[in-house]
Amino acid sequence: MENGNQLKGFLLAILAATLWGVSGTFGQFVFSNRGVDPAWLVTVRCLSSGLILLALGYFRFGLNIFNIWKSNTDILALLIFGLIGIPLVQYTYFAAIQHSNAATATVLQYAGPALIAIYLAIVNKRLPGVFSMLAIVLAIAGTFLLVTHGSFNSLSISGLALFWGINSAVALAFYSIQPIKLLHRYHAIVVIGWAMLIGGIAFSFVRVPWQVEGTWDLDTYISTAFIIFLGSVVAFYAYLSAVKWIGAQTTSLLASAEPLSAALISVFWLKVSFGSMDILGSVLILLAIFLLARK
Repeated sequence: MENGNQLKGFLLAILAATLWGVSGTFGQFVFSNRGVDPAWLVTVRCLSSGLILLALGYFRFGLNIFNIWKSNTDILALLIFGLIGIPLVQYTYFAAIQHSNAATATVLQYAGPALIAIYLAIVNKRLPGVFSMLAIVLAIAGTFLLVTHGSFNSLSISGLALFWGINSAVALAFYSIQPIKLLHRYHAIVVIGWAMLIGGIAFSFVRVPWQVEGTWDLDTYISTAFIIFLGSVVAFYAYLSAVKWIGAQTTSLLASAEPLSAALISVFWLKVSFGSMDILGSVLILLAIFLLARK
């Protein structure tokens, strides 16, 4: 049973990562080519996904989906996850895409596992092992090459792209760790559904969902639908289910499929320029992830 759960966790993590990578590229398309606002997309994505997941949860668990609201401790954890974790991990990523591209933003976000390794070392009051230390160094070096192309005097991406990219890595680490206790007490579809709905309602004060901007044609509708349903409902559910089965660090490591899928689709579909320094920086960050996975 344990091996079966681990395999399930591995497959769910890879599925989530791939869907996120593809949806990130669709996000770049609607931001750059159709003028869609990232904040609006976060609001609509959270509200739609939250309502869909809670409807599915009600179909499966009935009124038990409201049990999470009976404990003050769980309510506080859920509000933190919904008000901070969910919107933060989405908006920082989309903002990084808007100011750079899906490939760069996704690779920067995947400095997150190194941050998780540092966090766990602090919590456990133990220095990281050799592999973890090497992985952290590789992640820093890879990020440096990606954002500077090896120059100490200039950035290869804008300051805003770097700001949102680094913050998306922090958001990924927080998102992976904070809801673990909730996920052990309640089904992932309930936790994510409520958190998405809370995040969508909160973000509506930042960008109301009924003020739609951009050029809307068939490609825009298809891209947005993919981002909301496959890149959100399915991907977030799969990711946090994987966290429950195999833990935050392993799940985030396996999610290295996301930058690969985002980079490939960005280069071949959107013709994004991804030079030798970008590739080298990405490889170093992925090596960091695999070193942590080895541990």
